[in-house]
Amino acid sequence: MRILIITGLALFTAFGGNAQGCCSGGGGSPMAGGAATGVLQEGQMELVSSYKYSRSNRFLSGDQDTVVFFDNLTSNYLFLKADYGISDRLTLSIATGYYLNRTITEFADTTFVGSEMEIEQKRVNSSGIGDLIIFPRYNVYEKTKGLNKTELSLGMGLKIPIGAHNDSNFVGYSKFVNFDNNPPTLDSTEIWQTSPPTVQATTGSHDLMFYGFYFKSFPKKKLRLFASALYVKKGWNSLGLKFGDYASLGLFAGTTVFKKIGLVGQIKGEWVGKMQALDKIDILSEYSIDQQSTGSQMVSFVPQVMYTFNRPKMTVFATADIPLYQNMRGTQVASQYQVTGGVSYRFFVKKKKSTHELEEFPVMEEPPVIADNGEGGQETTFRVWGKCGMCKTTIENTLKGMKGITFAEWNLESQSLKMRYDEKIVSLDDAKATLANVGYDTKTNKASDKAYDSLHSCCKYERP
Repeated sequence: MRILIITGLALFTAFGGNAQGCCSGGGGSPMAGGAATGVLQEGQMELVSSYKYSRSNRFLSGDQDTVVFFDNLTSNYLFLKADYGISDRLTLSIATGYYLNRTITEFADTTFVGSEMEIEQKRVNSSGIGDLIIFPRYNVYEKTKGLNKTELSLGMGLKIPIGAHNDSNFVGYSKFVNFDNNPPTLDSTEIWQTSPPTVQATTGSHDLMFYGFYFKSFPKKKLRLFASALYVKKGWNSLGLKFGDYASLGLFAGTTVFKKIGLVGQIKGEWVGKMQALDKIDILSEYSIDQQSTGSQMVSFVPQVMYTFNRPKMTVFATADIPLYQNMRGTQVASQYQVTGGVSYRFFVKKKKSTHELEEFPVMEEPPVIADNGEGGQETTFRVWGKCGMCKTTIENTLKGMKGITFAEWNLESQSLKMRYDEKIVSLDDAKATLANVGYDTKTNKASDKAYDSLHSCCKYERP
C-alpha cells in the first residue's frame, strides 16, 4: 500500500477554540466544542455535544506543496463533554469521543478484465471510541469591577486510552500449495496489516494535559478578549511508540450582535513534536511511519458563531479551521478542511427558586429607618433580580463604589438587597437607577434592553 510509507502526520485539530491536536502519526481523540472556557458556578453543569468533519488531500514538504500520495483523508468525529462546578473556583470536566470513521482513500486503480475496464479504489479505515479525558480546572484569580471582569484559570488533566490503537485492515489473500491434502490443493490465507496511526482512534498512550485560560470583558464596548494555552505531554504506548508532544496558543476576541448571536474570532498557533520509538523498533516497516516525517507547526484562523436560547440555557455553535501557515517536518499530509458544529446546555443540578416562585413570597420594601449602630445613615431592603455569584459581586461592588453608600449585601436565594446609605449624599432612587444602568432590574427601575444584553451570559436572569 504505497500511501502508508510517507504518512507521518494528520494534523486535524479541534478544541473548538482551544485545540487538542492529533499529534504525530495522527492518533488521539481531540476535544471539540465551543470556545475556550474557564470555570462554572458551584452546582452548575454544562453538557456539550459536537460533530467534527475533517478532510484533506494536501501534502506539504516544509511549507511547500508537494506530490499528493492519496486521494483524501477524512474523519467524522462525535465529541461528548460534561463539566460540573464543584465550587465557584473548581470545575471538573470529563469528556470522550467516538470516530464514526477515519479513512484514507487511495487513488483509483484502473484494470482490464478482458475488454471490460474495472476501477478499484482501496480504503484504509477504522472507527471506534477514543480517549477518556479527565480535566479539572481551577480559578486562581478573579476581579470584578462593575460589569468588567478579569479571570485566570489553570488546569491539569489526563487522557486515558479506552479505544484501540492497533486496529488492522484486510489487504488481500496469500495463496499457497497445501501438500497436506491428497492430492495437493491450492489454498489461501487472509493477510491483515496494522493500520497507520493516521486512522487509529487513539494513540494508545496515557497523556498529561496542562491548560491555562485568561478572560477580560469590556461590556460597554460589547467586547470580550480571552486567551488559552494547552500543552499535552505524550506517554509511551504498548507498541513502543511515543507520539510528539503537542502545544497550542489561542487568542480570541468576541462580541454579541442582535442580542443573542455571539461572534468569536481566534488566531491559533500549534506545535507538534517529533515522534520517538524504542530501540530496535523499525517503525517504518512495522507500522508504516516515516519517523523523519513527524512534527509540525501551524497557524490558523478559527471563526465561530453562536446562538443562545434563554429557556433552556442552550447554545448552538459552529466553527471552521482555516489554515494560514503550515510547516511540516519531512513530507506529511496537512490540514485542509475542518468544520465543527454542536450544542451546549447549562443548568444547575440543585434546583434554585425561579423568579416566579419568589414572587409568591415577595421581599418587602422596608421603609428607611435610622440605623442604631453608631455608623449613622439609613438601612433598607429591596428586591434586585439576578442569577449567580457573578451577579452578587457586580451588584454589591456597583453600589459600594457610589459615594454615600456604606454597606450593600445581596442575597441570591431571596433576590433581596440590604443597603445602608446616607440620604444626604445619595438617594434610594439613585442606587436603583445605577443598578438599572448596569443591567439589573428592581421593582421601580427597569434596566434597558441594551444594559441587560451587556450582562455576561451566565448572568442573564429571567426578567419579571
